Amino acid sequence: MAFARCRWPRCLAALPVLIALAVAPAVAADGRKQIGIVPVDVQVKQIARFSKAAGDDRASDRLTFIGGLELLPGNRHMGGLSGLVVTGEGRELLAVADNGLWFQARVVSDPAGRPLAVEDARIAPMLGPDGRPLADSGRGDSEGVTLRLGAQGAELLVSTERRPHVYAYPFPLDPDARGRDIALPPGIRKLRHNKGMEAIAAANSGPLAGTLVIIGERGATFADDLPGFLIGGADPGEFTVARQDAYDATDAAFLPDGDLLLLERRFTLRHGLGMRLRLFAADELRPGRRAVGEVLLEAGYTDQIDNMEGLAVHETAQGETILTLISDDNRSILQRNLLLRFRLEP
Repeated sequence: MAFARCRWPRCLAALPVLIALAVAPAVAADGRKQIGIVPVDVQVKQIARFSKAAGDDRASDRLTFIGGLELLPGNRHMGGLSGLVVTGEGRELLAVADNGLWFQARVVSDPAGRPLAVEDARIAPMLGPDGRPLADSGRGDSEGVTLRLGAQGAELLVSTERRPHVYAYPFPLDPDARGRDIALPPGIRKLRHNKGMEAIAAANSGPLAGTLVIIGERGATFADDLPGFLIGGADPGEFTVARQDAYDATDAAFLPDGDLLLLERRFTLRHGLGMRLRLFAADELRPGRRAVGEVLLEAGYTDQIDNMEGLAVHETAQGETILTLISDDNRSILQRNLLLRFRLEP
């Protein structure tokens, strides 16, 4: 494609199309090629402060920024990170990408918990119940992952959006393991295409123990509340989450006490890029209820954020509750892979 005679207005108008053309072939190739387990060299840039302006590390009244990294992978397949599980007191990171890949790595931190580097990074395709990579059969749009602890052991639950499924995999992860299809309530099939199952969280403790919570990215219209589902547990059913200020749901994670954190994203011409964390008491998550929650953090263009889509919670040996967030760069040169860590204050 020649650009020599392109005038600026016309070039700017064509920019979104050119970006889409640049990204699409890589995504399509993922769906046709079984790449196996591949080591990935990930370079990092440290993020010392959450706010781009001068100030302390307190991101809000309840959250203190510990530190962050911009991930610079040396593999075109890695990117689009959309769901996250963190174990081993924050050292072991497992994410799912929206092209049907697992991403595993070890996070190296200093004594204060500040991330310094990412080591032993690798990617591998997710396999469906038929043994084929999810991406090969058009099911690779994996948007969420959660770790569920049960009487039969631990397992990873992965949600896919365009074709709504939840697949169960053994934990610790065996990349050769096939996903097991989990039964879903009929209402999930009514979610909007590409605005469906975005946030998924398993309650392993607290009042909702044994319940899988799924929250849709958006409701039937831009103004509708977000659809929510309680699957299993003592009180299954449907609920809604109040939609506020044009935010969409992107991920969720339970705190040790059984309350739920919801990660939300906003991108509009009016507001620009935004991120929000909302806290819901377990009692709000009941069939027929409209959950409103409490805003813990709201961030925008003056903060170190991107398209934040992954959220995980872990506890340190000292009993501190740590939140880890990642961003989905859509494999675009205009976006970043970020890993951010916050401490939840009592």
